[in-house]
Amino acid sequence: MSIVELRSRWERDLSSDDWARYESYVAEIFSAFGMELDTPGTKDTPRRFLQAMFDATAGYDGDRKLRTAFPSERPEGVEGQHQQIIEGPISFFALCEHHALPFHGVAHVAYLAGGEILGISKLTRLVRLYARRFTVQERVGEQIADALVELVSPQGVAVHLDAAHLCTQMRGVEEEGSHTVTTFFRGRYDEDAGLRGEFLAEARSRRR
Repeated sequence: MSIVELRSRWERDLSSDDWARYESYVAEIFSAFGMELDTPGTKDTPRRFLQAMFDATAGYDGDRKLRTAFPSERPEGVEGQHQQIIEGPISFFALCEHHALPFHGVAHVAYLAGGEILGISKLTRLVRLYARRFTVQERVGEQIADALVELVSPQGVAVHLDAAHLCTQMRGVEEEGSHTVTTFFRGRYDEDAGLRGEFLAEARSRRR
């Protein structure tokens, strides 16, 4: 689904009756799992939980400000190729679609400009547009790369994601401290090992 389609067809408009019904479902589940819902600290927890989940999945609402692009900065007639534009680390939080538990980390995004460039803040917006959903890390990276191609038709795109997944740390194998790293390349990055190496070296040097 393209960014244009996202903005034109997805409307998350929940009525007050919807919210009340969903809150009652959450309260029933939390109570069944052992939470006492009649204490000062927990009586509003179902409502707060719903709001937190809604906020954490705001990427489904799209981002109208992503369409802002500018002409490339290389003057006409100047020979040479555009250098890499690299932004990061960009922090992100997402919800794993398998268990609805968070995974979080940092992204580095790079591209080689074609005829247009994006404002630097748009790269952060792009990461969070796709991270704030029920998703998986591999899909987030693919979507960021493909959306950047759609937005400004660059010569190449590179995306590096490094994240910790609570679904493996809190449950299952309970592997504390593990991280998952994924990389995604388009255009000239796919073709040029030196360019990929330069990007990855820069991303690793910026780790928080």
